[in-house]
Amino acid sequence: MNSARLTLALIALAVSLLAVPALAERNMVPTLDRSFDVCADRPTEPAWMHEIPLRQAYQRVLVQDIYRAQNLERVVEIGNCDCATRFPSWDAAEAVFRERYASDERWEMLEASDAYNSRANDVRLAAKAICEAAGNW
Repeated sequence: MNSARLTLALIALAVSLLAVPALAERNMVPTLDRSFDVCADRPTEPAWMHEIPLRQAYQRVLVQDIYRAQNLERVVEIGNCDCATRFPSWDAAEAVFRERYASDERWEMLEASDAYNSRANDVRLAAKAICEAAGNW
């Protein structure tokens, strides 16, 4: 009898532990609203980037990588991390994409993304220090 009670107790404990995350998940409501801790008025991505078919999402990623690298490099170059410097319009990144990469093959865009990520990572720590001092990291 003790063995049966112990088994039932363990099953009840397991069921109750599994139910807790399910209840917490049920209370989470996903949202598409953008909210940021710093620089809340960031410009939105160009509309065409949201209309790219899923199979060509690498194009959107490349524009995002160009944007990130340009902005972090600018922060370090001028030593300023106000919101307009850290999050300017997307025009410059979009122009670079259209002028240099829009007609490239997928693999070329992926290589370009890697290069822009490397550029951004090279200046990230310096940009972070500047932005933390400005309260914008």
